[in-house]
Amino acid sequence: MRSRIVLHRAVGRADQDVADELGVSRLTVGKWRRRFLVKHLDGLLDEPRSGTPRKTKDHQIERVITTTLESLPKDATHWSTRGLAKQLGLSHMTIARIWRAFGLKPHLAETFKLSIDPLFIEKVRDIVGLCLAPPDRARVLCVDEKSKIQALDRTQPLLPMRPGQVERRTHDYVRHGTTSLFAALDIATGTVIGKCRRRHRSKEFRDFLDLIDREVPPKLDVHLVIDNASTHKTPLIHRWLLRHPRFRLHFTPTSSFWINQVERFFVTLTEKQIRRGVHRSTIALEQAIESHLATYNRDPRPFRWTRTADLGQDVWGARAPRGSW
Repeated sequence: MRSRIVLHRAVGRADQDVADELGVSRLTVGKWRRRFLVKHLDGLLDEPRSGTPRKTKDHQIERVITTTLESLPKDATHWSTRGLAKQLGLSHMTIARIWRAFGLKPHLAETFKLSIDPLFIEKVRDIVGLCLAPPDRARVLCVDEKSKIQALDRTQPLLPMRPGQVERRTHDYVRHGTTSLFAALDIATGTVIGKCRRRHRSKEFRDFLDLIDREVPPKLDVHLVIDNASTHKTPLIHRWLLRHPRFRLHFTPTSSFWINQVERFFVTLTEKQIRRGVHRSTIALEQAIESHLATYNRDPRPFRWTRTADLGQDVWGARAPRGSW
């Protein structure tokens, strides 16, 4: 930060302009500019501070980092603070401070998935183009199915939340069947066309296409962003598309569900209705989903695309204030 302040001032920029760009105060810019003019690079170093000197030596810190990154314990898949402290003869608090300072978190692991679709770039550009610049006189819908939604009931009544006590429920449950939600998210308005069906076949998908055809005004073309599920590519669907030439399908790359915006709606549905819901029958579950859809569509908020196709797969975001993301 101090070096950037000096470099920006070296090209003649004003203190306030530098402060605004770097997110610091004007006094901070002036302070480090003056120190550099007096002591040059030495002026950018920290001056001696009061307090107990650091007891952990540089070579010990280096050994902690190297051991964490380049080795594994004999009895585990990753190091713990106490395990590494015993191995290196340091306290576990020292290990924790070093890990925190260098952003090391051996106890955490994340997953990733790379698409091997040979047309990955072309498909991404096609779908991102639809989101950033939808065609005129057309409706762009992101379509998918949330299948096998379980109607779950707990084995004992819920214990409601009260001051000082969170809601409690039994860990075990009774399942009363499943349903599948067919949904189409309008990227321009945020509204969702949805229908629950007990089975998940191409026949049900064709019926859902009929529903979309009735909901979208006849004068508009319909662009569907859709995944590569087998139910979307059967001869039944091909024949239906031939009879409805205004429908155009845009397939997502394989293993790239993140690019379909309706998946974000499914996350909202799960968080607000399904995960903690208690449903004693499939009919009750479907009624709850339909009620959620009706409430959602009374105040729809579209998702705003935040990345271009050139910036890769990071296209997720959150539901934002009306009219934006």
